[in-house]
Order: sequence, then C-alpha cells, then structure tokens
Amino acid sequence: MQAVIRVQQRDFSLAEEYDCLAGRTDIGAIVAFVGRVRDLAPGEALELEHYPGMTEKALAGIAEAAQQRWPLQAVTVIHRVGKLGPAEQIVLVLTASTHRAAAYEANAFIMDYLKTEAPFWKREHTAQGAQWVDARESDETAKLRWEKQ
Repeated sequence: MQAVIRVQQRDFSLAEEYDCLAGRTDIGAIVAFVGRVRDLAPGEALELEHYPGMTEKALAGIAEAAQQRWPLQAVTVIHRVGKLGPAEQIVLVLTASTHRAAAYEANAFIMDYLKTEAPFWKREHTAQGAQWVDARESDETAKLRWEKQ
C-alpha cells in the first residue's frame, strides 16, 4: 500500500491530492474526508500544535492499522498545524481501494483514531483570550466502536 503522510502549515488541494490517485487502474473507489475549522467568530482562530516526528509516526501507524483491516491501495493523510481561521481546511484523509465499502470504512476508522491517538493539541484564540481545547468524550466513543468489531 502507498501511504502519504504529511503534517504542514500550508493549505492543501483536495483536487491535486485526488489526482495523484485517480489515474491508477488498481483503484475502484476513492473516499475523501476534509475537516474544516467551524464555529469561530471572525477574527478568532484555532491553533494546532504537534510533536514533530512523533505525530507523523502515529499517523503512519494509524494508516497501517487501517491497511491491516481493509484491502487498501493507497492512503493520504495531510494534517495542518499553526493558526487557522474559520472555514480553513485542517485535515485531509483519502482512502483508496478496489471496492467502496473498504474505502469508506477505512476512512472513518482513520479519522476516529486520528482524533484520539495522534499527538495534536488545539488552542482556541477568542476575544476572551487563548484557551486549550479538551479532548471530547464523543471522539473516544467513536474510536471504541472499531474495537468492538
């Protein structure tokens, strides 16, 4: 399986990343997830920090775990760091397989594990000041569904 893992400040292009996979004849389905910054007022920002090296290794491990569960031809995970404003892209996950069910399930699996296992930290910058964002119980619950399967 081909895996592309990147953590970067610059934005990414869904179209360009999709095109990297679209010409392959061994792929029958490509599923894309793009996460974006939401619920912030103009002038407010979300800041993402990571642990360089460790973060990429964790993302590669998550992609490998997906490959062990589903027959995937390719996985792309791009996660942005730094200060991001409302409606900016944060994360891209592309999963490619010969069949759509595997691509859909692997994509959801990767996102559920990324939210709970990858070493990213979020801080919201609002008019009231900066505040670290706590992990959500709902993210942990989403991940647990895969452990029951």
